[in-house]
Amino acid sequence: METEAVDVSVLIPVRNEAAHLRDVAAAMQAQELDGTFELLFVDGRSEDGSRAILEELAAADPRVRVLDNPARRTPHALNLALRAARGRMIARMDAHARYPPDYLARGIERLRKGDVDQVTGPALAEGDGRWSALVALALSTRLGTGGADFRHTSDGEFDVDSGFAGLWTRETLERLGGWDEGWVNDQDFELAARIRKSGGRIVCVPAMAAGYFPRDSLRALAEQYHRYGFYRVKTSLRHPESLRRSHVVAPALVLTAGAALAAPRPLRRAARTGLAAYAAAVLATSARAGRPAELPLVFATMHFSWGIGFLRACSVLGVPWKALASLTTDSASR
Repeated sequence: METEAVDVSVLIPVRNEAAHLRDVAAAMQAQELDGTFELLFVDGRSEDGSRAILEELAAADPRVRVLDNPARRTPHALNLALRAARGRMIARMDAHARYPPDYLARGIERLRKGDVDQVTGPALAEGDGRWSALVALALSTRLGTGGADFRHTSDGEFDVDSGFAGLWTRETLERLGGWDEGWVNDQDFELAARIRKSGGRIVCVPAMAAGYFPRDSLRALAEQYHRYGFYRVKTSLRHPESLRRSHVVAPALVLTAGAALAAPRPLRRAARTGLAAYAAAVLATSARAGRPAELPLVFATMHFSWGIGFLRACSVLGVPWKALASLTTDSASR
């Protein structure tokens, strides 16, 4: 019965994920857990047949429930599912990612040890198409991920300032009010900032590594990274301490490119030197990855789109001066 409690409720936003939905759902259903769980798929009015697939899954498996998300936005989906959830613990999974069979079990085990408020695992990009494979290759490098440690594996558990999906106790999420629906993007990072501001700790467990599918076109990649840059400013305005030095590299690159074209001659010369250094780093990384002809375009799309989004947000929302000023202080905790 729906009124019966379960050990874990898994919140899964869905919008136009038909291409991978059956395989992804099968992996979620196959979670190896010494306990009970439910899968709450929240459909954002998909237009590609995703809803029909979900209804079929729900008819065949009582653990699957399908919710409607008329707002079509991820934070709204997560909050809808949180309100409907029956679990003592809450997990988030994405419909465009693959999770190991013991993902929930390991996350619960770590939460029960105490001293942490969120447990997550590395997010490892897996190509699915020509451009998706190239983006995944770019994201396997430090040049592609910047300071995001959770996008790489390690030998042991480590602290992170945010992460990919993960698990929380229900009490933690309800105490913090769930996800802020003003954050169409970056909602996990914003929530993580509130967790850390309240004194909480977030850890990344390597054995919980999940594979996800990057965008399969440069246009989609550019739009995605533009949103990332834009919402990072919004998050930094609310949580100045969340800004990392790596976050200002892309906007600095965009400003350098502008200076190389239009600045007074001495500054223009210096800017061109800076661009040359960036190009050399991109070409060297691409060559080491074995795709010197194609990867530079992926790196440039990611970096310039992110930087333009960041600068656009500064003009629309305001410059996060307090966050920028904090970068001059000791960054050991970032």
